[in-house]
Amino acid sequence: EVQLQASGGGLVQAGGSLRLSCVASGFTFDEYSIGWFRQAPGKEREGVACISGSDGRKFYGDSVKGRFTISSDKAKSTLSLQMDSLKPDDTAVYYCAADPQGPMGPVWGVEETPHWWDYWGHGTLVTVSS
Repeated sequence: EVQLQASGGGLVQAGGSLRLSCVASGFTFDEYSIGWFRQAPGKEREGVACISGSDGRKFYGDSVKGRFTISSDKAKSTLSLQMDSLKPDDTAVYYCAADPQGPMGPVWGVEETPHWWDYWGHGTLVTVSS
């Protein structure tokens, strides 16, 4: 059974940093895409960043490029998201997700990307104050 447990959310001032962690179990990182998504109040869920299980390529949403860094530790089965230069617009519930990866790589940057990902953890709330 695939399980994902995210943690690390909290309240931070604009310009500050926060690090999210996700403990994963029930699957092999090499065979899955793993990533972070977020959903702000009244908005659709969007992709933040993901890692290709097969080759380690990293993908980012346009709004977080240059500010957020995704990383994984296969030995510890953990996924992390380092968030720097946070903005009030980054306020959202952040979700850790996993998806069996096909030969084309992660499902990313396509319409309704979150819809195509199979496994989701409970979210962790990040609030950025101005």
